[in-house]
Amino acid sequence: MEQSKPIKVERVQTGVRMEKRMLKVLKALAELLDLSLGDLLEGIVLHAFEGKVPFGEDAIEQINQLKKIYGMDYDASASHKMIDTDA
Repeated sequence: MEQSKPIKVERVQTGVRMEKRMLKVLKALAELLDLSLGDLLEGIVLHAFEGKVPFGEDAIEQINQLKKIYGMDYDASASHKMIDTDA
């Protein structure tokens, strides 16, 4: 469903915990795309909820470079295997 007019929303502050290197990549990507971190995450989630890919080839290439820079040496297969270092 494509919207042509602005949609009023109420945003809330959240205390979400994330893996440190992933967060660094997300923040750097948001900066590259001139977005806030929240706007980037909302876009990713909206695409995922519709089964769509949120990034094109150029953005994926940038993400891969950022992953190398910040040492994010895992992929989607790690999603249910992560444990906290203090666990």
